[in-house]
This record gives sequence, C-alpha cells and structure tokens, in this order.
Amino acid sequence: MSAVYTTDEYGRPFIIVREQDKKARTTGVEATKAHIMAAKAVANIVRTSLGPRGLDKILISPDGDITISNDGATIMSQMAIENQIGKLLVELSRSQDDEIGDGTTGIVVLAGALLEQAEELLDRGIHPIRISDGFEQACKIAVAHLDRVSDIIPWSKDNTSDLFRCAKTSLGSKIVNKRHDQFAQIAVDAILAVADLERKDVDFELIKVEGKVGGEMADSALVHGVIIDKDFSHPQMPKEVKDAKIAILTCPFEPPKPKTKHKLEITSVKEFEELQRYERETFETMVKQVKDCGANIVACQWGFDDEANSLLLQHKLPAIRWVGGPEIELLAIATNGRIVPRFEDLSNEKLGSAGCIREVTYGTTNESMIIVEDCANSKAVTVLVRGGNKMIVDEAKRSLHDAMCVVRNLIIDNRVVYGGAAAEISSSIAVEKEADQVSSIEQYAMRSFARALDAIPMALAENSGLPPIETLSYVKSQQIKQGISSLGVDCMNAGTSDMKEQFVFDPLISKRQQFLLATQLVKMILKIDDVIVHRSDEQ
Repeated sequence: MSAVYTTDEYGRPFIIVREQDKKARTTGVEATKAHIMAAKAVANIVRTSLGPRGLDKILISPDGDITISNDGATIMSQMAIENQIGKLLVELSRSQDDEIGDGTTGIVVLAGALLEQAEELLDRGIHPIRISDGFEQACKIAVAHLDRVSDIIPWSKDNTSDLFRCAKTSLGSKIVNKRHDQFAQIAVDAILAVADLERKDVDFELIKVEGKVGGEMADSALVHGVIIDKDFSHPQMPKEVKDAKIAILTCPFEPPKPKTKHKLEITSVKEFEELQRYERETFETMVKQVKDCGANIVACQWGFDDEANSLLLQHKLPAIRWVGGPEIELLAIATNGRIVPRFEDLSNEKLGSAGCIREVTYGTTNESMIIVEDCANSKAVTVLVRGGNKMIVDEAKRSLHDAMCVVRNLIIDNRVVYGGAAAEISSSIAVEKEADQVSSIEQYAMRSFARALDAIPMALAENSGLPPIETLSYVKSQQIKQGISSLGVDCMNAGTSDMKEQFVFDPLISKRQQFLLATQLVKMILKIDDVIVHRSDEQ
C-alpha cells in the first residue's frame, strides 16, 4: 500500500492512501471485446470436434492421467481455464450436458460464433443492448421455426427403429462408431427397460454403466440385472447360486463395539480365552440369524475377518464383501430387497430375490465380477462396456451416456429436427427473411444471428474435408429453391444431402435448448461493461 503525506490550506497534516493500486479496471467496449476474445479462443478449441468427422482431443491432468475425447462437455470440464468468461462457456456446456446430455460441442461453437458476430456489430458502433435485443428477437424466430419444421417420429415398445436411428446419429461422432448398431441397440434397450412410459419419465439411477478393460468393444453387453465388480469372499465358495435369497447388510460381521472411545485390558490367559469365545459365539449368532431368515447368500457393505469368512464357508453361506453404497442400493432395487442395518432386523420379507447369481472371470488375471440376473424387479439394468484400454472404455461409457440421453429425450418429446446442420441452415434462412421486415437497428443483429447459425454447417463441412463456403452456399440455395428444410451437409459422402433419407435426426428439445442457452449466455456477456480485478500483494 502506498501513501502520500500532505497538508491542507490551514497547515493541518493528513495522509492520502492509494488503495486503488491493487485494482485493475477495464471499462466500456474494451471490456466487452476482451470477453469476446476469451470466449472465441475457448470455442475454437472444440470447433474441430464437431460432427461425425470431428477430431479428438487429448487432455493430460497434473497427475498424468490421460483422457482422449471429442465430447464437448468432457473437453471443457477438464481444461484448466483461468479466464472468467471462459469458465462461463464451461458452465454452458455443463448445463447442456446435465439437462439434455447431447449437443455440448454445438452449443459452445454457436455461442462463439454469436460473440464473433457481436464484435463486428460493436465495431460498427451499435450499442451492446441493441445487439442483445436483436439476438433475443432472432432466437425467438429460430425456435418458433424449429417447432414448425420438426417431425414427429412414431415409436412403441415393439417398434423402436426410429429411436435406434436417433441413437446412431448421436454415436456417429464417437469412438464407438465401428460398433454403431450394437451400442445404439444397447442404449435403446437400456432406456426402454427402465422407462415409465405412462409418465414419460426415465430414471437414470436404475441404469449402471460398468467398464472393464480387456476384450474388445464387441464384447460389450446389456445385462438385465446388476453387475458388482467384486468376487465371493472365499475362493471355495460356490461360483453360482440359483434361486438366490439375498440378505443385503450394512452392518459388519464383527462383534459390536461401543460408539465412544474404549480400551480393553486383558491380564490373564483366561480372559483372553473368554474374549475369543465371545467373538466366536457372536459370529455364530450372526451367521445363524442370516440362515434362520432363509437367506442363501449375503451382500455386505463392510468387510469381515478370516474367522467370519471361514464360518460362512462352513455354513455354506456364500458372501460378497465391500459392496459400495450405490451398488448396494441398486442391488436392493433390482431384487426388491430391503437394506438391513442390524442382524436383529433380518426377516424373510426383507430378503431380495434373483434367479441366478454367478461369478464370471475375465482374461488370465483372475479378475472377477458378480452378475445378478433374473431379478424380481426387471427395471434395473447394467451395461458392461469392454475395451482394449482404460481410455477407450471411458470414452465408450461417455458415448453410451450421450446416446441414452437422446433416446430419453425422444421418450419425453418425440419431435425431431434433421441433423447435418439442416435445422441451423433452415433457421438461418427464416431469421434473415424476418430481419428484412424489422425497421429498427435490431435488424443488423438479427442478420448477424443468422450468420452465426451458418457457422455450424461451415464447421461441419470443414471437419469433413469439404470446402466450407461452397458447401454452405449450395445447401442453402437448394433449401430455398426446393423448400425442403431437411437438406444438410453430407458429412459422410452418402451421395445425398437429404438428412431424412440418411436418417440423421436430432431431438427437438436438444436443438431448442442449444439456441436458447447460447443466446442467453451471449446476452449476459454483452451486458458486462466494467471489470474490476483485485490483485493480491504478491502481484
């Protein structure tokens, strides 16, 4: 802190303290342009990952962990972004991921394109508030146009072909595109297994995605039951239990201990033998209580020592120990069992039931998993994802999550728009047409919004190795001439630009959310005109 000593006109001394030395301040258009530059830099990072031919990014954490992905939300969340506006874009992709589950790359690219257009308008002297208002009007027109051009896709439990095609569209840009059909079918089957079709609701808590390194992606499968990444507690226990009655415990197989701090002093051999006898009797009582209630297998959240393990084996009671909290809950839901906190509370009504519980060994390393099948409640399912290494398994799990989110969105609202940027091009044409009828200065902002929407098809064409401007011009002219809103960028060189023929769909709620959230964020950034940064003493 710096200070200046001075006196007033009467000679009285006083000190002026310069506290503002610790503050850095940017104001006006300069502040807005600094924000736009930061946001554009972040958006350009994920731009090359857009579409079925998008490229992957490799992200290395401070600990040396490697993530390879082209999922927008994953890339954004793992980048160490210091800039506050950059962090807003990270939050944008995360909110899209949380709400919709797909379209996380497209929303960031759109926000970056809108800010780029806003910068040009600022250079022409248009006030940020007028730009915001123009973007808001254009967004309403674009969203209303999406509703008009959307198609309803019929589906039922017996006819899931359209759901399957939408899941395939989502997986087109992912690492699993070699096993397109298999993973799309897994996504559809998993969602329909747990969906409440009357309420149009899907509980993702009932779907567990388990990854296991080894094998190939073709070995991935959907299990109508629960997979627990454990093995039976004793190697001599049976590896398969038919007509299982499961006791699900959150209490450990050990003598009870006082809750407060305690100390036990043993001064003679007799006292030690008494303690040993008490422990053995306690274990035998616990095992007897489990057997008496009719259970023939135990799943325990805690561990137990060798003595308890040996007793369980003697009483022919297979056991699984160290079962995690989420797995315990899923097991209870799947088997219609109750989680029991004390041995005294065990009863036959609280046991879970399953047709078969078996231990499966993978590869040559004796890694095992326990599969619980033919459960009493068929709504709980597990997807087992296999892959050559951890990075492939992790990316396959993320890809499958996106595909399942797309299917879930279609169960909630079965309206779709066409992919390949057909929806963006069609909305861009509609916004430009409406802009001509606006007499105020907002028409410039509306035209800029239309140009920002064109950034999506240009990025798709560029990432697919096509000339971007030429491709966009051709598709746009064909849409206007033919009046067909399903014409888009032919990324896969299928020979037709009609996305309806290629079966490339996007859920309407996903596309609408992209437009609304991106516009909302851009409006917020444009309204910031003053940045005050407090610097620390070290700086």
